[in-house]
Amino acid sequence: MNVHQNFRAYVHDLQDHICSALEAQDGAAKFREDQWQRPGGGGGRTRVIADGAVFEKGGVNNSEVFGRLPADALEGRIAADSRFFACGLSLVLHPSNPYVPTVHMNVRMFEVHDDSDAVTDRWFGGGVDLTPYYFYEADVRHFHATLRDACAKTDRSLYARFKHVCDEYFENRHRGGEARGVCGIFFDDLRTEAGCDDAEWMRFVQDCGDAFLPAYQPIVEARRGTNYGVREIDWQEIRRGRYVEFNLVHDRGTLFGLRTAGRIESILMSLPPRAQWRYDYAPEAGSAEAALLAALAPRDWLAEEASHV
Repeated sequence: MNVHQNFRAYVHDLQDHICSALEAQDGAAKFREDQWQRPGGGGGRTRVIADGAVFEKGGVNNSEVFGRLPADALEGRIAADSRFFACGLSLVLHPSNPYVPTVHMNVRMFEVHDDSDAVTDRWFGGGVDLTPYYFYEADVRHFHATLRDACAKTDRSLYARFKHVCDEYFENRHRGGEARGVCGIFFDDLRTEAGCDDAEWMRFVQDCGDAFLPAYQPIVEARRGTNYGVREIDWQEIRRGRYVEFNLVHDRGTLFGLRTAGRIESILMSLPPRAQWRYDYAPEAGSAEAALLAALAPRDWLAEEASHV
C-alpha cells in the first residue's frame, strides 16, 4: 500500500475509533453521520454529537477533496489553478461542563498533482490543542506529556519544536496576541526534505492522531462530575467567543474550506452552540477565571520545577 492509500485508510479508521470511544465515554448521545459530496471534487463523512451527558456539541470529520486550487486558497504557497488532493480528519469537542476543556485535533495530507495525475509535491500537517475554561495544572501537564511521548517515537526534539509553533499559531492576534488555550503541538509542511521521508512523516502524524484519546479522555473523566452554576457557564460562553473569533479570523483549515467551496456545515461544526461577547469584560481579580487567563501565557509545562495541583 502506498503513502496516499495508507493515509486515506488511516483517517477512516481513526474516525471510527475516536467516535466509538467518545460515544462510550459520553454514555448517552450518539454521533449522527452525514456523507457528502463536494461539487468541485471529493467529499467526506461528517459525524456530529450533541446534547449528550458530557458533550454539548462535537464533530469528528473525515474529508477527501480534490480539484483545481483557487487563487487565494493557500495564500500563494503553491500556484493558483494547481491540481490538488487533500485528505484528513478534524475534530472539535465542546463539553457541557465548564470544568471540562474544549479540545481540537486534526491530521492531514496535502498533495499537488500534475496534469498526468503524478504527485509533484506532498506534505503533512496537523496538531492537537487544549482550551480549558478553568485551570488545572495537572491536566495540562498530562496533556502535554502525552503529546511529548508521541513525538518522541520519531524524534525527541519534535515536541519542543512543534509546541513553539502551536504557541505562536493559536493566538488571537487581533486581541494583542491573547492565547486561545494552553495549546499543545502544531505542525505543517512536513516534507521529505525536512529530515524524514514521506513514510516517516506519515507515521509521525499517525502517532499524534493515536495520542488524542490518551491525552484527552482522562481529563474528561477527572472533571466531568465537578459541580458548576451560572457563573461558570457565563465564563465558558465568554471564552467560547474567543474560540469563535480565532476560527473565523485566523484558522487555516477553516479559511481553506471556505475558499475551496467546502461543505459549510462541516467547516463550521467547530463552532460552539452558545457563546457570548461582553463589552470590555474582565474577570474579577483573584478569581478562578482570572487565574485561567494568567495561565494562558506560553510556558514549559513539563519543566521539572513545575508545581503539581
